[in-house]
This record gives sequence, C-alpha cells and structure tokens, in this order.
Amino acid sequence: MSSVAADTKPRSAPPGRDLTLDLARVSCVVLVVFVHILFTGVGRAPDGSLLIERTVEAQPWFTAASWIANIMPLFFVVGGYAARAGWRSAVARGESADTFVRVRLARLARPALPLFVFFTVVIGAARMLPLDPALVDTIAIGVGSPLWFLAAYLIAQACAPTMMRLHERHGAWVPAVLLVAALLVDAIRFVVVGGLLGIPPVGPTGYGLGQELFGIPNVVFVWLCAQQIGFFLFDGWFARRTWWQLVLVVAVGYLALWGLVSSGGYSWSMLGNQWPPTATMALLALSQAAVLTLLHGPLSALMRTRAAQAAVFLVGSRLMTIYLWHLPLIMVLTGVELLLPLPMPAPGSAVWWWTRPLFLLAVLAAVWALSLWLGRYEAAPPLQPARHSSPVATVWAVLLFVAPVLAITAYGLDLPLAALALAGTAVALRLTGARRV
Repeated sequence: MSSVAADTKPRSAPPGRDLTLDLARVSCVVLVVFVHILFTGVGRAPDGSLLIERTVEAQPWFTAASWIANIMPLFFVVGGYAARAGWRSAVARGESADTFVRVRLARLARPALPLFVFFTVVIGAARMLPLDPALVDTIAIGVGSPLWFLAAYLIAQACAPTMMRLHERHGAWVPAVLLVAALLVDAIRFVVVGGLLGIPPVGPTGYGLGQELFGIPNVVFVWLCAQQIGFFLFDGWFARRTWWQLVLVVAVGYLALWGLVSSGGYSWSMLGNQWPPTATMALLALSQAAVLTLLHGPLSALMRTRAAQAAVFLVGSRLMTIYLWHLPLIMVLTGVELLLPLPMPAPGSAVWWWTRPLFLLAVLAAVWALSLWLGRYEAAPPLQPARHSSPVATVWAVLLFVAPVLAITAYGLDLPLAALALAGTAVALRLTGARRV
C-alpha cells in the first residue's frame, strides 16, 4: 500500500515535458466522467415514482454543445504527441518497436484485467438471481459502452512506430489519405448499406448485424488520422503558426465539419458520430489541436502553479482506473441512493443540475478509494525478456485484447463476451511478458 501511495505524490516534471498535455489528458477524462453523470438521469417524481432518463441528451442545447464537449479526438491527438515522444526515448535506449508496443499494450491491458473479472462475476451472478434479464442487459450495455476506447487506443499505439516512419517520409499526405479512407468507409456505410441496400442501424440494444458494423474499419482510419495530427503537434507545426493562422485552422475545420454533416447520413450530435467513428472525428481532432495550441500560454501559466501540478499528477496517476471504473461506480452510487431513504431530485430539475458537481466529486472519491488497490495494475509494468519478445506473439497479444473489446462495443456487454475479454486479456498479458506487481 505504501508503494501505491508514494506513486501519487506530486513530483517535478521531467525536463522538457509539456505539462499542458498532461492537463489536457486529465481534463478529457474528467469531462467524460461528468458527461456520463449528466446522461444518468435517475431520480424520483413528486409523487415518489422512479424516473429514469438520459437527461442531458434531451436538452435543446445538447447537440450544439457536443461540437465542443466531445473531446475524445483530442485524447488521440495527445496520445500521438506522447507516442512520438516515447518512441524517441525508446530509440535512444535501443528498444525495438516490438518492446514499444508490448509496453503500451500492458499499460492498457493490466488496468482492464480486474474490470473484466468484475464484469464476468457480476453478470454471471445476476443471471442466477431473480432479476429482469432486460434490466441486466440494459445496465451491462451501458457500463460497457466506454470500452471502445481500449481497442481504438491500442490499435493506434500499436501502429505508432510504422505510422511515425510514414509521417517522417510523407508528412501531411498520411493524414490526408487516412481521411479519404474514412470518408470512403462513411460513404459505403451511409450510401451503399444504408441507402441502396436499406439496412438500418443496429437497434437500441446494440444487437444484430446493422449499418453500424460497416463503419468499424474507421476505428483504424479515423483514430490513426487523429494520432498523425498529434505527431505534427509534437513536431511544432502548430506552434509555428501565428494566432490568426490557428484561428483559421479552427474555422476551416468546423466549416468542413458542418459541410460534411449537412451532406446527410451523419449525426448532428458529435457523440452520435463517435461509435463507430466517422470522418467528423478527424476534423474535430484538427480543430482541437489548434485550439489547444492557442491556449498554450495560459495553460502553461496554470501548470506552473504547484496546486495545478499536484492535481494533474494526482488524477493522472490513476487515469485509466478512473476511465474504466467510473460508470460501474456511477451505477453503484445511484443504486445506493435508491436503496437508502435519501432525497433524490427529479432528473432535469434545478436541484438535480446543482447537485451534479457534488455527484461528480462523490464518483471521483469512490474511484480514488478503489484505486488504492487497483492502482498497482496501472503502474508501469516490467516485461519479461527472451521468449515473450517475439513480434508474432505481440501481434497475437494485440488481437486477443482488441477483438473481444470491439465485439463488446458492437454487440453489447454480456456474460460470454465479458468472459472472452477476460481470457483474451489474460493471455495477451502473458504474451507481453508483463509481470504482476
């Protein structure tokens, strides 16, 4: 326990490290948690009856706000920046691309392992209890919805060494080609499949072979495009632009986004374009990278304060635990509220909105308490040398981890897929040579 606590103490940043990127990463995850809290509208009506709704989605301003508040593209941009910095350090140490990928796979798979154990046990137990199967499915699909990030981010990081070589050789042509490929996938999904073949999207339960499955190739094209923008951010392309040029990049990105959405097929809500990702996410990534650069001055001043550094390092040391466990804990805390004789304001009421920041603090506190044990899985994993360092084994490890997660996102979390994800993650960690700390 003492080693876990020691990891969370504020510490000095390595020389040359841009702390605004750490701030951006932490802010992205905290915003995701808060948005999910706003989606979870559970309360009681004046007559005491139970109310369940997706409150924030019903607000008239929600669609417009999603054009700004959907910051997942920025997370991949920052990931590209970090990958380029990490790759340079790895090359300086004489590490191979295989080791680079194995380390990043272990950093994602280790925190995910206890989560898949939890899902397998809880869903299995729920199947044996006299609970409504439809209710269990609804809750399971909801808490499993953020898992798409694990697969998408690992795919991007696993491809990073190859994509950096292409970046150094072909520059802006790489994201341009990826964007065209994403647009082609969108055209097949919306025009050919949705229009000519008349196949509707997947239903509300997430099951069935529907239009959405034809967009899954964009998990590669869209998020690799966002990562390439992160390479340009690391190289200083955005920093070399004047403020008015950055504003122009933002304006062009949003105008292109508006034109694309207006063409049909795309959702006007950017959250609706997040899974499977459409080309709109790549355009958002470009604009968000420019906005981050515009704000670099004030953000750097903020990160020179010890209070900001302490908060960012504290949350950042448990970032994957927060992301993976916040939805299960939102459900648990909501269930506690329902079981105890606590006043629960009606979703959407003024009291409900004012209490959401307090609920955010409660969720973060609960995740932090959980991380006192789970934090060991987020520590940088040592890797076994020799027999576990085969590039073929690394490819299999990536596939074994990614495939069940993509299946969960496409079809919804259930007991077989939870067990499959648990087995795949365990085998992937074995193949990477990551030892348990």
